[in-house]
Amino acid sequence: MYQLELHQIRSAELRRTARQERLAREAVRLRRAARRAESAGHGAPVAESHTGRLRRHRLLRSA
Repeated sequence: MYQLELHQIRSAELRRTARQERLAREAVRLRRAARRAESAGHGAPVAESHTGRLRRHRLLRSA
């Protein structure tokens, strides 16, 4: 009987831990999605920094 109660307590604790971890992962996923949506909506400065001209190497390789 004692082992059954311990098993049930451990199972309940594992379920609580798994639920908390799921909620934490979901919160992180939602924050990332919100950040992506925000940066896409405001015209990300990273996207604006690209220009059409090619970049030249500063040091040329010697033959």
